[in-house]
Amino acid sequence: MQTLGIIGIGAFGEFMIRHLAPFFKVRVYDRDRDLSPVADVYNVTIVDLAACAGCDIVVLAVPVQGLAGVAEAIKPHLRKGTLVIDVCSVKIKPAEILQRLLPAEVDIVCTHPLFGPQSGRRSIAGLKITVCNVRGKKGAGVARFLAERLLLDVIETTPDQHDRELAYVQGLTHLLGKILVQLDLTEIRQTTKTFDLVMEAVGFMQHDSDQLFKAIEQENPYVTEAHERFFRAAESLEKQLGKR
Repeated sequence: MQTLGIIGIGAFGEFMIRHLAPFFKVRVYDRDRDLSPVADVYNVTIVDLAACAGCDIVVLAVPVQGLAGVAEAIKPHLRKGTLVIDVCSVKIKPAEILQRLLPAEVDIVCTHPLFGPQSGRRSIAGLKITVCNVRGKKGAGVARFLAERLLLDVIETTPDQHDRELAYVQGLTHLLGKILVQLDLTEIRQTTKTFDLVMEAVGFMQHDSDQLFKAIEQENPYVTEAHERFFRAAESLEKQLGKR
């Protein structure tokens, strides 16, 4: 079995462990968290940063805002042929950071699981994941593993195309989700099926960290355009209804 190091054991990092542990010798590192309970539950090995970066595969489960610092820190410990994978919610910026900072002999595959601990709590089979082969030839192998072993619906694309589409898929939905959470509509009892489905979607997002929300809304270069189109459409509808 290959060794796989996960750097950053937050909600999603821990969520990944139970799906990857059957296939790899998993080693975990987190600068800010006591991982003893995680190690006990999943039977994985707690190591320091250098040992985690020395694995055959290194998964960076850290916010995009901290990715450059982590890349700099692991650079001296990476071995030739190591595969480095990120799971950030945007792809242009991580791809640029990892190509610029990591050694040329390291392979890079940028991924974005289009689900999280909430939406994947029952099963991840059939859920979507983006795979962008940034450097090297291991992207096809990653895609095959994700499809055949984890039963995910794999979408192979480029970082640019990912961010163009996710500006709407996440940039708008998370903005709307935050607005609806602030409106606090939980006491309404007379609901329709449509309303219930909308609030179910909001429930998937309301536990996301502010850091993730800011990454989705601020680190994707195409989100500004998506926001502008949305607010123009809302203004146009207000005019049709005679509100302006």
